[in-house]
Amino acid sequence: MSLHTQYLESFLRSQFYMLRMDGPLPLPYRHYIAIMKLVKTGENNWSLPELVHAVVLLAHYHALASFVFGSGINPERDPEISNGFRIISVNNFCVCDLANDNNIENASLAGNNFGIVDSLSELEALMERMKRLQEEREDEETSQEEMTTRFEKEKKESLFVVSGDTFHSFPHSDFDDDMIITSDVSRYIEDPGFGYEDFARRGEEHLPTFRAQDYTWENHGFSLVNRLYSDIGHLLDEKFRMVYNLTYNTMATHEDVDTTTLRRALFNYVHCMFGIRYDDYDYGEVNQLLERSLKVYIKTVTCYPERTTKRMYDSYWRQFKHSEKVHVNLLLMEARMQAELLYALRAITRHLT
Repeated sequence: MSLHTQYLESFLRSQFYMLRMDGPLPLPYRHYIAIMKLVKTGENNWSLPELVHAVVLLAHYHALASFVFGSGINPERDPEISNGFRIISVNNFCVCDLANDNNIENASLAGNNFGIVDSLSELEALMERMKRLQEEREDEETSQEEMTTRFEKEKKESLFVVSGDTFHSFPHSDFDDDMIITSDVSRYIEDPGFGYEDFARRGEEHLPTFRAQDYTWENHGFSLVNRLYSDIGHLLDEKFRMVYNLTYNTMATHEDVDTTTLRRALFNYVHCMFGIRYDDYDYGEVNQLLERSLKVYIKTVTCYPERTTKRMYDSYWRQFKHSEKVHVNLLLMEARMQAELLYALRAITRHLT
């Protein structure tokens, strides 16, 4: 995160406030929830402020797991060392190089291991699509009916995006052995199989949709959080706005590039996977800008982060710098957190009314 210092300051302020400053939950509870990502502490009677505090902590650490695994900074278990972990090395770079941006942009991350089209032409094609979308948006206005149709299409297709546990989407390469071997934490939890499930079954005709206009962070979630857990709403709002608007106007070696369209597609695609729709957004842009390998990476990082591998990280936008891919992971993390908060806070609001 230090590659993006403005965001890091905002992130640290909000995390410190959740864990250390005055709040409804006692300090030990906060750390227990952070470690376990569970609210089963043996007490059934939670006050609303305590519940909101717990929900914010859960959403924060669920999303943080996506960033940690997505950025390659997790230790990998060494089967040859009993109860031990090792820092692995792939193509002469260890995960510490990934975390610190140690001159890897022009080395292994830009390699030709996948035998697809030239990565430079991929970049040029992406920039051309961005330019064309901006021009089309200025020339013609898409009808609400068409935008609804495009959202439903993208939402259904997201159910068929294969996550990182299945590698048939990727050609054979030298990274076949880089599957993450996770540590055994089943002894600490009641339901080891508990995890993300698609918000609807495949084949269903009418998939549930969360209309963002009916319950937005800005108009509903923010005020509820601030009322029940003082000041955290301001810190979260600052963090959401910071990452959404963060830009250096660059793409790989290109400068003076307006990346708004691309950043919005990344953020809204995560929400789309969770069934959240923005009426004023054209989801046709998602298919135009996000290639399939990137969609696989996004779904894995946001829904099954422990399955993320370096091979998946390498497979998309191969001309981009590591710091730019970290920027992508920041967007995915915050979109993931906001999606979880919207569902949880909407449920609490309904309970209050």
